[in-house]
Amino acid sequence: MNETTFPSIARHLAVILSRTWWIQLIRGLMAIAFGILCFVQPALSLTTLVFLFAAYTLADGVLNVVMALSGRKEIENWGLMLLIGLAGIIVGVLTLFAPGITALVLLFYIAAWALVTGILEIIVAFRVRKEIKGEWFLILGGIVSVVFGFALMARPGQGALAVIWIIGGYAVLIGAMFTMLSFRLRSFGREWKKTSLA
Repeated sequence: MNETTFPSIARHLAVILSRTWWIQLIRGLMAIAFGILCFVQPALSLTTLVFLFAAYTLADGVLNVVMALSGRKEIENWGLMLLIGLAGIIVGVLTLFAPGITALVLLFYIAAWALVTGILEIIVAFRVRKEIKGEWFLILGGIVSVVFGFALMARPGQGALAVIWIIGGYAVLIGAMFTMLSFRLRSFGREWKKTSLA
């Protein structure tokens, strides 16, 4: 790929992200809701936590797949966003269809999901960093996810229920970042429309 092609692809990716800003908003609000539930119900049973995590990752994954498919005709690397979505769907399905899952296995599911999505979000953010103001929300969100994933893997003996406060804090933080990013993307979309119509 030559240097003149990359800015065009980055611009298309930025436009698609701005057009689907509402998806980022929903992702953010879902994460915040999940985090708040962890805080207000710290004594959640393992079954309840499994269900909540599976529901969240499935919904998040579907939203990312929708966002990716909406831009498949306009950019070559729409697959990055698709991978983020598929990662969520796969982890969600594995979690949902494992009623006998242990707290330790659930912790590794959460950690793996955070690592994979975090790395992919950082890659997407760097692709659009010259096109969208506020892309650092996505970069920071990805970094937080990666750090969170490694932190969980470093404490495997405790299980997911033992680190419910950490999980809740992560969810609220990442949700706030996605919410702020959504408004940045919405603003970028409006500016882009004005520029394209001028």
